[in-house]
Amino acid sequence: MENWQALVSIITFTCVIFLIMTEWIHLTITALLGALLLVFTNVMTLQDAVGYIGKSHGTLALFFGVMVLVRAFEPTKIFDYLATQLVIIAKGEGKRLLLGIVAITTPICAVLPNATTVMLIAPLIPPMAEELGVNFVPLLILLVFVANSSGLLTIVGDPATFIVGDAINLSFTDYLVRLSLGGVISVIVVVAILPILFRKIWQTKLANLEELPHPQINHPRVLTLGAVIVGLVLLFFVIGEQLPVKVSPAAVALLGAGLAMLLAHHSRIDSVNNILRDVDWSTLIFFMSIFVLIGGLEKTGVINSLSGILSVFLGKNIVFGSIFLVFFIGILSSVIPNIPLVVAMVPLLKQYLVNVGFVSADILQPNFDGQLPIQVLPLFYAMMFGATLGGNGTLVGASSNIVAAGVSEQHGRRISFKTFLHYGIPLMLLQLTTSALYILFRFLL
Repeated sequence: MENWQALVSIITFTCVIFLIMTEWIHLTITALLGALLLVFTNVMTLQDAVGYIGKSHGTLALFFGVMVLVRAFEPTKIFDYLATQLVIIAKGEGKRLLLGIVAITTPICAVLPNATTVMLIAPLIPPMAEELGVNFVPLLILLVFVANSSGLLTIVGDPATFIVGDAINLSFTDYLVRLSLGGVISVIVVVAILPILFRKIWQTKLANLEELPHPQINHPRVLTLGAVIVGLVLLFFVIGEQLPVKVSPAAVALLGAGLAMLLAHHSRIDSVNNILRDVDWSTLIFFMSIFVLIGGLEKTGVINSLSGILSVFLGKNIVFGSIFLVFFIGILSSVIPNIPLVVAMVPLLKQYLVNVGFVSADILQPNFDGQLPIQVLPLFYAMMFGATLGGNGTLVGASSNIVAAGVSEQHGRRISFKTFLHYGIPLMLLQLTTSALYILFRFLL
């Protein structure tokens, strides 16, 4: 590949990240223009760009399906009703509400991808915050932190853990035994830092719960049928890929979206046009554009060239390499969404292991189904923790962050890059440190 094309890819990607950080241009417009620049400078063809988007069709389809599913039942006022009930259960106390968000989100993220969980829970946050009289942006940021951290509880909790686990043929049970404790520790870190990071909300207390509005549920029959649809969607999210005929989470989400629109249309609670108009297209276009930008780095050989640098820098020191990767991947993941990052880094790390002679070249085959030597596995565990927890650092670090930002914008407030950074950097550094210690004492000493 021509050197000038690699240079264009690097400069374009760097400029996009810089413009997102400075917020001079809306992040979706920035990413889209960056992706189009790669096409117009012939770094890649339009067909190549669509191909890179197509590689991540499952992620995009999952997001679209859940967005439609949530929006279709908005006219029933179920989100307003649940928000009020949660404030009442919390007795109007900010600290109980913060702990409640942790308690609700954590178990859901153990079985559902974290971005999906954010899509399901985020609509509750703005009305809940309004009733408590606090800004809902910090609550959405907390939701993201918990979702990302809880994604480490199981191998299916975060797309990054699943991609890495699948690459090393790690089973669901093996993950639970070896790595779930690290996820528990990450959630405990979030809980421990709540009174500091979210001090104002922690100290808030609603004087009179009687003053709360009590929204009524509309269209209860429609909502009952909707609950059946949502229940089946959640069930097949968990068991779909274990069935004799596998059903992917993306296909389940799209089917759920189709049934939800059918129900909304025929019960006349809303029109299909209204539902589709309110889908967060900005978030979807942002992800498509980012996949193209990462594709440009991959196509021009920029990512592959990093494997040689790893070989020289890390040598054969697994202990140093594992600790280094927790922080290196974590920092990278704070500026590059973790899904495309791990997709690019897994083959890079495998190539590094081949280069230094730890494993044979067989692991580079797409259909590799063997087991890696146990002494090199901490490198991949470090990648899981770094990619997942690094996403807590900045607004663009994880898919769930972008989803939450989209929900916030739909409710009239923007989560700025600077605001997210204020909360995210301290937590990310603390979590990466505790994760590095966990990997060190659990697997390396």
